[in-house]
Amino acid sequence: MLFNKKSFLKLSIPTLVLISIVVISAKVLIYNKYQIISQILYDSVNQNHYEPPKIDDAYSEKVFNLYLKRLDYGKKFLIKSDVEQLSIYKTQLDDQWKNHSLEFFEKSYQIIQKRIEDAEKWYKEILSQPLDFSKEEYYEIDAEKTQYTATIDELKNEWKKMIKYQVLLKIDELKEEERKKIEKDSTHKLQPTSFDSLEYKARQKVLKSNNDWFKRLKKLSYKDRISAYLNTFINVYDPHTEYFPPKEKKKFDQSMSGQFEGIGARLQQKDGVIKVVEIIVGSPSYKQGELKAGDIILKVAQGDKEPVDVTDMDIDDAIELIKGPKGTEVRLTVQKPDGTIKVIPIIRDVIEMEETYAKSFLIEQDKEKYGYIYLPSFYTDFTHSGAHHCSQDVKNEIEKLKKYNIKGLILDLRDNGGGSLQEAVDLAGLFITEGPIVQVRGKMNYITVHKDKNPSITWNGPLTVIINHSSASASEIVSAALQDYKRAVIVGTNSYGKGTVQSFIDMDYYVLPSFDTIKPVGSVKITMQKFYRINGDATQLKGVEPDIKFPNIYQYIDDYGEKELDYPMPFDKISPANYTALNNINYELIKKNVATQIKNNQGFKLIEKQADDLRKRKLNSKINLQKDKFFEYQESIRKKNKEYEDNKSKFDNFKIIIPEENKIKFDIDTAKAGRETRWAKQLEKDAYLYETSKILKWLK
Repeated sequence: MLFNKKSFLKLSIPTLVLISIVVISAKVLIYNKYQIISQILYDSVNQNHYEPPKIDDAYSEKVFNLYLKRLDYGKKFLIKSDVEQLSIYKTQLDDQWKNHSLEFFEKSYQIIQKRIEDAEKWYKEILSQPLDFSKEEYYEIDAEKTQYTATIDELKNEWKKMIKYQVLLKIDELKEEERKKIEKDSTHKLQPTSFDSLEYKARQKVLKSNNDWFKRLKKLSYKDRISAYLNTFINVYDPHTEYFPPKEKKKFDQSMSGQFEGIGARLQQKDGVIKVVEIIVGSPSYKQGELKAGDIILKVAQGDKEPVDVTDMDIDDAIELIKGPKGTEVRLTVQKPDGTIKVIPIIRDVIEMEETYAKSFLIEQDKEKYGYIYLPSFYTDFTHSGAHHCSQDVKNEIEKLKKYNIKGLILDLRDNGGGSLQEAVDLAGLFITEGPIVQVRGKMNYITVHKDKNPSITWNGPLTVIINHSSASASEIVSAALQDYKRAVIVGTNSYGKGTVQSFIDMDYYVLPSFDTIKPVGSVKITMQKFYRINGDATQLKGVEPDIKFPNIYQYIDDYGEKELDYPMPFDKISPANYTALNNINYELIKKNVATQIKNNQGFKLIEKQADDLRKRKLNSKINLQKDKFFEYQESIRKKNKEYEDNKSKFDNFKIIIPEENKIKFDIDTAKAGRETRWAKQLEKDAYLYETSKILKWLK
């Protein structure tokens, strides 16, 4: 039932009481539902987790500290007395976990909701008048270094400093935009805007961004916060054990398959409206033909049902309305750029996001051709809808590149966070004959050796694999196996260090028939196994150390990767598997040759400087809010970034070529053509790729 404020005031006292009972009852139902979910989580995680912790006071304190950290990471909402109120539960959470009590959550929920209401008033009040940037005061931008304030007044002052920092950033951005326009102005009529005018404009923009932030904060429902709370309990088991409500599980499956069911239009929200920015070639929108980039979506209807107005709606909510099962109809009411309104019916279908799949280029260096394959993730068909498998896609890309008579191959696993274990095994098998790829140990110390059982080899020539700090899990399985077999030269930086294996459990299976009405309750992803290299080492925490280490911008930061997370599982070893390493790569010669090249590589010299700058900024994270000092600091950062960018240049005799087969869609998909061409140009300035391709010459 919907009612407005006027009709609400006319309601009788009994009616008001009835409404209040209904609201309370609804909350009680939610509470009871999550008590049941808590019980299912407790039982399933403790029964199935690889190494569940002892549920005692020490565990309780870990949960308390992690929850508090997540509840208010930047310490911009809670004050010391709030923390003290909550601290009485510090050693009680183990008992509440066992008994499925949400008492602590209820208390924290009341406090955080009140503090959010307070903070919303503060930022609006602070931004309602000009700010004073004349005095020297400092704002700490590193949340890890902040402390809870003692009083509300002190907290409000922290908000004022944060807002001033945001406004100064926005002024600096506006000044830069204006400077560039003046430089390009051939009439010389444009003049710099006064500081007061820029300050006003910046305040309005910061007000809008904070309004959007608080809109998202207030959108976090009671149910969302309970889900996050329950996740804290199981994240202390390890950072990858996680509860997924039904909607989040669906998103996870889609991300792992590179598919979703919808209309195939990329959307953007700006100034309260949702605009179409791109139509995916071959998608339902593309085939229907009427929806175009630049159209504004006003309403969304499911077939012939009543349309829903999406103006000012959060873009995620609008997308959920537009997406839907294959074969169903969605009707979009759109406003065209000329102002006309049109209703466009579109039949949904499966959409494939090509940028999530393996891609290949040709490298031409010193008159030789090499193949390059970038794999963003170890995707597979988790949705059982005929989605891609990354191992098969990589195989297809290799076969494509072989037609160009390539002399070597680079597999780029940088920023690849992993995915399917089986896909990792299958992909590594493309480069070796039969044999073990990875060892997996379960809860009862039972060890399974996952093997490549296919004797055929897709590529038996020179091979290098590039990894970095964000190469994790399945990426580490593949690079470790190829390293242990001495089949490839692994280059780059130490990998992420995630050596655990997770499986999903559908929690609906554990709901008793008498509680069927609460379904669906979601799924829980549980760490049930650890994986080990075939040489016996875990990659957990340690990661994969490359054969050839390249400089990187994080080299002076120790807490990067798995070890940066809360409560990661430890490193250990088991016995090696039975395998035979190859003996046709002269690693010592390659290391000697590359060491000289690294010293002379201008791109790496820049990376070294960037790494040192990052280290200094991390150490000195307090920002001076006196305007002249602030703008001077920002200008120094800009100059350094410009220096880095200007000194990036294409390497001699090094060219990235788009294979002809990849260009087939370019005539009808100009957006894809633009993306591929821009990416190829970026790769020509990639110092890592340049040095890696030179290594291939020594692997003949």
